[in-house]
Amino acid sequence: KSGETIGIMGGTGSAKSSFVNLLSRLYDVEKGRVIVGGKDVREYDLDVLRKEVSVVLQKNVLFSGTILENLRWGDENATDEECIRACKLACADEFIERMPDKYNTYIEQGGSNVSGGQKQRVGIARALANHPKILLCDEATSALDPQTTQSVLALLKKINQEQNITIVMVTHEMDVIETVCDYVAVMEAGKVIETGPTLDIFSQPQHPTT
Repeated sequence: KSGETIGIMGGTGSAKSSFVNLLSRLYDVEKGRVIVGGKDVREYDLDVLRKEVSVVLQKNVLFSGTILENLRWGDENATDEECIRACKLACADEFIERMPDKYNTYIEQGGSNVSGGQKQRVGIARALANHPKILLCDEATSALDPQTTQSVLALLKKINQEQNITIVMVTHEMDVIETVCDYVAVMEAGKVIETGPTLDIFSQPQHPTT
């Protein structure tokens, strides 16, 4: 439902990545339908779909260029004000404002001159600059240290509550699901084998992913 935080959980090979690719139409289903907002994703204009469903990946790629240029990767027409607003939502403005050239600071290839946590916050800000209705996080914290992970998860929870953006967390980590998700679907071998409120799923004595 709109405004919820949903966890999609499963081990390697459970088809979590396929789910992400189907939602953003990197490829389409051969049978059945994928429905977003009550509408088959194949009925959307592709640009509209990818604007309303923004993706934050495990390793967000930052290219050589200024922070503003990186933020406009998803929407080249985003104004300075929209980019700054997105950075404030993602709490990226905190470190950007301390940089000598602020939003015109040059990012080295691969983002080598920023930390992992800073890179992830810029990635989240870039996704938010599109004004998405759904934020799809694909293993978005698995490459981060525990402290940074908790910081990013708290940020996502804040964004969900204050902006009413639906967040889908795709992960294999139980801690991530327990921290931010209201509802969880467990996948195994390409199928959803269990769904329910997070507390109900994790209260079961022998959870299928443990």
